[in-house]
Amino acid sequence: MTTTPASLPSTARDILATLVGFDVLSRQSNLALIEWVERFLDAYDITHERIESDDGERFNLLARIGPDVAGGVVLSGHTDVVPVEGQTWQTDPFTLTERDNRLYGRGSCDMKGFLACALSGVPGWSQQDLQRPIWLALSYDEEIGCLGAPRMIEHLVVHHPEPAAVIVGEPTLMAPVTLQKGITTLKTIVHGVPAHSSQVNQGISAIHVAARLVSRIENIMSELAEENHLNDAFNVPHSSLHVGTIHGGNAINIMAQHCEFDWEIRHLPEEGFEAVFERFRKHSDELEATLKAVNADFAIETTTLTDTVPGLEDRANDRAMALLNRLGVHEQQQAVAYATEAGQFQRAGLQAVICGPGSIEQAHRADEFISLEQLDRGERFMQSLGHIMTEQDTTRG
Repeated sequence: MTTTPASLPSTARDILATLVGFDVLSRQSNLALIEWVERFLDAYDITHERIESDDGERFNLLARIGPDVAGGVVLSGHTDVVPVEGQTWQTDPFTLTERDNRLYGRGSCDMKGFLACALSGVPGWSQQDLQRPIWLALSYDEEIGCLGAPRMIEHLVVHHPEPAAVIVGEPTLMAPVTLQKGITTLKTIVHGVPAHSSQVNQGISAIHVAARLVSRIENIMSELAEENHLNDAFNVPHSSLHVGTIHGGNAINIMAQHCEFDWEIRHLPEEGFEAVFERFRKHSDELEATLKAVNADFAIETTTLTDTVPGLEDRANDRAMALLNRLGVHEQQQAVAYATEAGQFQRAGLQAVICGPGSIEQAHRADEFISLEQLDRGERFMQSLGHIMTEQDTTRG
């Protein structure tokens, strides 16, 4: 049966109810959600294309409303959400529930609320004489390292005229974010030399060595602060390093042969990952060489779990900021420490800012919500965008 506009939700609230119903966790297929969005777009004769993952299980979706010319605006958002296991929800997290002027549900804030607002603009945009395109860029696996967006960005840059601006709709209470830290996640494995714990001179405890490395990770932050590697726009003004999990050992009376820990570096955008990681690498290499001289079986190996997500720098964003200003976004510019796809767009040479409805304080929590006021503001934002894109010069000040 052909899907018609009359059979589809049209308001941001109703579209959000549909999107929340898709429990698209990271690393799981998002095909059902993508197929629904495609049917929605088909009802309005909107051009769209999939850019799939290597395993063919997850999909980016790139849609264009308007002509395939330069100067368009990209509205970017991810389709995946974080798990709800271990959280106590008052309602079904995958059923949108309204209470006290709030809409509760997993992803309602981060960031299906923005996607719903963008899709709510499609019916109007499809009837307008847009002079520049509005692009919808839906990605997969953002929550585990912004994995899906790079190939979609590459496809956009290679096969289509350059957009004027990218708006990544992470929840910012509709305030412009122009600075974002980058992030790299890592795993360090220490291969020790086992021995009876009463004979500590015959072995090398992987746990003890890992503890020294963890201490070094924490001390790097003090060094960065002391050396004035700071950006006061961030509430944590230096690059931050954090160990999230650690596992090792088999028994209390055995010197541990194995210990591993997962950690992260959230680097200032102007500092970069390598400059911070080099401080750890130098210490790790020196420690490994010292202990290998004691026993050649000893080793330390550190690998990246995900590719570095670049930070977003406050530069070369005049067109994007002029557009936001025309769309009624006049709040003070902000900086955030969480990772988004904005830095990936900027790395590809596109002007990018972060701006979307809802508060990041609600993201990833039990009883996640977006307020009706924020959803309404996002919806009006999309309506205004359509009117601006009918003009020849869409980013004038």
